[in-house]
Amino acid sequence: MSDAAQPSAAEVRAAAEAVKAALDRHLDAVERRSGEDDPAVYAAFNELAATAEAYDELLYDTYDEVTPFEIPGDDTLPAYAGPEEPNALSVLIRRDYAVVEPQRLLAQAQRVADLDPDLDTPPGTAGAAVGNVGGSVHAALGVIFGEYEPDEIASRHKEFGLEEGDSTLWVTAAEDAAEPGEWLSAPFDQADPQRVICRFDVSAVFDEERDLDDDGDDDGDDVDDGDDVLDVDADDDADAAPERGSGGAPASSPGR
Repeated sequence: MSDAAQPSAAEVRAAAEAVKAALDRHLDAVERRSGEDDPAVYAAFNELAATAEAYDELLYDTYDEVTPFEIPGDDTLPAYAGPEEPNALSVLIRRDYAVVEPQRLLAQAQRVADLDPDLDTPPGTAGAAVGNVGGSVHAALGVIFGEYEPDEIASRHKEFGLEEGDSTLWVTAAEDAAEPGEWLSAPFDQADPQRVICRFDVSAVFDEERDLDDDGDDDGDDVDDGDDVLDVDADDDADAAPERGSGGAPASSPGR
């Protein structure tokens, strides 16, 4: 950042005052909340997060210092605003895959096609004829996902040359069930985060966070300072000496 764009000390002080005011408003909202999902608390929380992030950035730009606060990301769901007594629900699932072994995918698709000559292939694909389905990744994907249920593909993805990415499942509430065919033209356009009853996410990033926590918990566990010495007579049973490292503490939860 150039000197001309450098924030002034007064701007940093004003940002700090904004954080203090946001803290007061957040505490006031919490003390006055009307229920577990009070929108006022949610709004105050977002305001506090925004002001804290702004202060953190100004502090770093001006003094090359940071705060000890972790600012939550934008992937958190808003407060629930759906019906208290839902009469219908929708289950929305997204699973990402990478095609890491195209030849394995093509071979599996061709095997399926050979066993079912009447198999339909995706329209508009080059070489979409059943006899040549193993020559097009596009056609092969259509065959595999047309032949197997999504859950079976998830459990056998390596057999099809796929690698799992992130996945998520949302359960959303509705006042009434949709009419047949009502949303088929745009099935995901009506996904409203404020109607999510619960969601389940799977991502490698969670495993990385858990590994970092575990590494922090294990620091120093295996250090032997040489002070503790266990003397075992030669005639004693070897089982008398306890083994180190045979037990383990439960893995810590990801996050702070």
